[in-house]
Amino acid sequence: MTPPRTAIGTQMVLPPYAEWLGCSIEWVEEVPQLVMPFGDHVMGWPGLLQGGAIAGLLEVAGIAALTHRLASEGAARIKPVTVTTDYLRTGRDHPTRAVGTILRLGQRIANVEATAWQEDRDRPIATARLNYRILRD
Repeated sequence: MTPPRTAIGTQMVLPPYAEWLGCSIEWVEEVPQLVMPFGDHVMGWPGLLQGGAIAGLLEVAGIAALTHRLASEGAARIKPVTVTTDYLRTGRDHPTRAVGTILRLGQRIANVEATAWQEDRDRPIATARLNYRILRD
């Protein structure tokens, strides 16, 4: 089954994987918050979210945070270097939200923390520490 195609955002370009996950962006206090709907394309065991989909959502949330921050500087390519995911709770059959927080942004490397949750942001289902290579034009 093909996952739903969703418009990602009018001014932000995210990796094709974000579209495959069905992600959309909600702007909360001028911060991009990704929303991934539950469906067959992200299901592991019946009624449960697949771990790879959670990790992918966290990676894309980090890219969204960096893309938003770097938008005023012109074009830059963002490439993941390392991704470390901590699974804290089982993802259920609910929409999953994720947001990235930039911890450090240098000229060539960025350190980002991302958090995913479902019904309560104070009860995350997973977190990730991500390092990205920034290739500025």
